[in-house]
Amino acid sequence: MRRLRIGFLFRRPYGAGHVSIFPKTMQALADAGVVVDVIAANGRLIDLSTVRVEHDLYVLKQISGISMSLAGVLHAQGAAIVNPYPVTVAIRDKVIAARVLGAAGTPMPATYVVSQPDLLTPLLNVGPLVVKPYDGTCGLGVRVVRNEAELLAEPRAAHKPPPLLAQRYHPPEGRDLKIYVIGERLFGVRKVFPARTEAEKYGEPFTPTAEQTDIALRCGRAFGIDLYGVDLIESEGRTYVVDISSIPGFKGVPDAPTHLASYFRAAAERAAAGGPLREYAALAAS
Repeated sequence: MRRLRIGFLFRRPYGAGHVSIFPKTMQALADAGVVVDVIAANGRLIDLSTVRVEHDLYVLKQISGISMSLAGVLHAQGAAIVNPYPVTVAIRDKVIAARVLGAAGTPMPATYVVSQPDLLTPLLNVGPLVVKPYDGTCGLGVRVVRNEAELLAEPRAAHKPPPLLAQRYHPPEGRDLKIYVIGERLFGVRKVFPARTEAEKYGEPFTPTAEQTDIALRCGRAFGIDLYGVDLIESEGRTYVVDISSIPGFKGVPDAPTHLASYFRAAAERAAAGGPLREYAALAAS
């Protein structure tokens, strides 16, 4: 019987003692008889003529740089990728993601996009804004600005600045709520933002309410995926979606490596049999 093959697209291999749950996930897959390959892009000379589909499934964990480009090459050749390359591109671009989520009826703060920060100045007359890079990840570059001085405090880039996404700031009541979705399983984790310690990165598990569950699943259906993370805040009795991520770190999810290994193995089995990945099946049924 042929063994399943899964390739993980990373920037570089994980070093010894790395706190990510993905080395444990890959080990769990290997223990189950799956051939697991790490396709690291950095520090290599890659002959593009040799890049071809050689695995039943690819996991697109690294959503920037050469890894992202290789995923696009593999997608063009018909590779099965989690999450699918076009979906990952859309989620990576917060402008696209915000509009897709808004069109799906998810509760979001008022959201704007500008080519330069000063264009946001009139909006500050109504109240504070959250400003973030349109392609940022891991909370990098996210700022709450309350006046023009704070808005323009960041030094201007010498080249043409990238677009900025701005959302109306709603003061959160308590910690941020992370909803992680792995197939049919939902996990809630309360976390401090920004997290400064390892303990804060893992947060505190909680059981999502019916409303939070509905919002999180609606986000997944909007993109046709069932492996992702959603950031929620609660403010003045309302719940808002403030971000969605494709294949996040899943820190704080109990036994995450086991759940992820089961998910990837099942997806690889469906792909090897010529069937659709769950993402597309879910999309067709919604």
